[in-house]
Amino acid sequence: MISRIDLRGDALPEGGALRDLLPRAEFDVEAALEKVRPICEDVHHRGTAALIEYAEKFDGVKLEQVRVPAEALKAALDALDPAVRAALEESIRRARTVHRSQRRSEHTTQVVPGGTVTEKWVPVERVGLYAPGGRSVYPSSVVMNVVPAQEAGVESIALASPPQKEFGGLPHPTILAACALLGVDEVYAAGGAVAVAMFAYGTEDCLPVNMVTGPGNIWVAAAKRYFTGKIGIDTEAGPTEIAVLADSTADPVHVAADLISQAEHDPLAAAVLVTDSEELAAAVEQELEPQVAATKHVEDRIKPALAGKQSAIVLVDSLEDGLKVVDAYGAEHLEIQTADAAAWAARVRNAGAIFVGPWAPVSLGDYCAGSNHVLPTGGCACHSSGLSVQSFLRGIHIVDYTRDALAEVTHHVVTLAEAEDLPAHGAALKARFGWKVPQA
Repeated sequence: MISRIDLRGDALPEGGALRDLLPRAEFDVEAALEKVRPICEDVHHRGTAALIEYAEKFDGVKLEQVRVPAEALKAALDALDPAVRAALEESIRRARTVHRSQRRSEHTTQVVPGGTVTEKWVPVERVGLYAPGGRSVYPSSVVMNVVPAQEAGVESIALASPPQKEFGGLPHPTILAACALLGVDEVYAAGGAVAVAMFAYGTEDCLPVNMVTGPGNIWVAAAKRYFTGKIGIDTEAGPTEIAVLADSTADPVHVAADLISQAEHDPLAAAVLVTDSEELAAAVEQELEPQVAATKHVEDRIKPALAGKQSAIVLVDSLEDGLKVVDAYGAEHLEIQTADAAAWAARVRNAGAIFVGPWAPVSLGDYCAGSNHVLPTGGCACHSSGLSVQSFLRGIHIVDYTRDALAEVTHHVVTLAEAEDLPAHGAALKARFGWKVPQA
């Protein structure tokens, strides 16, 4: 059901050579880019008419309008299962608790007497958030995108989610209910690259945004790449992934359940166990069979995901080697199920989010840990962070110098400007002092 990669016996290679030995899903954004380019440009030129046409082509629905009416949001919330509402409200509460504490404050540094640099943090003015549809419904992604944007102080928030044929062309009602709970009233029935193009270019109904965030399929990732530079993005999210670093103290029942929990997202989802214990590896392999058989989405998602080239049990000589492997892999979600798990977690450099010990499974982070589940995939955790309040804030430096403070440093500025053969830079200071360089 799941393959093995045995890295025992020889010294582990470094850097890219080690990464090349590890499992990874094939996810060719560049190839998809060529297919989304004409779609994006069509939305640019035809606006809402293009959105309606693509909804019929891709989603099988004939829309009268793309923006979701306010009454549909209210009706979805009124009809929401009370237990689901309570769970969403708790998810929102915990996410707000964590994200509110992330907001940075303005800071002023006195460089010299009379010379200060202040860094202030300004929220993005308008954002477009994406909540996927298709194989599953993700109201949790609504929470994870909206809460940090709100806590950052973003004034204008729009959200898009694919139209659903079974709901008359509206996004899934649980998505709409989550929007209503969060106070988001600008919601669009648009999916994939079409939604990203709508946000980037704007239409008759939707003003253009400064930034687009949220997970999605390869078409969403390709559209984000296409618009990078025109708008800000969070990340080009690829297939979801879990890595578990475990030793002989780990419970194979827990490990197997956690691998399966990610595999049920998508046939390209990655489930990776890194362990120095042959016994644990064998026990997890044995445990996978009955657990997979007892769950849902077996043939269309879980089995293909576990059997795919992106999933494996990786055997290593020691936890030290295991740490090198998980750092090279840079997992979206990394669980540490070892003795002294907190100490090992503290040494991890590359992961989207780290889950410490047996009582912090990834599923907790997906919904109610308070952390954010919009995380870098495909090894991007080695250079990128998950979604947070900081994602929606821009740092601006404010430089304030008096005449005396400028005079004191002018000779250095002039010297450096001339060293770079940019004399006009120095002249901009000389002009303030009668074209003479003040004495230091």
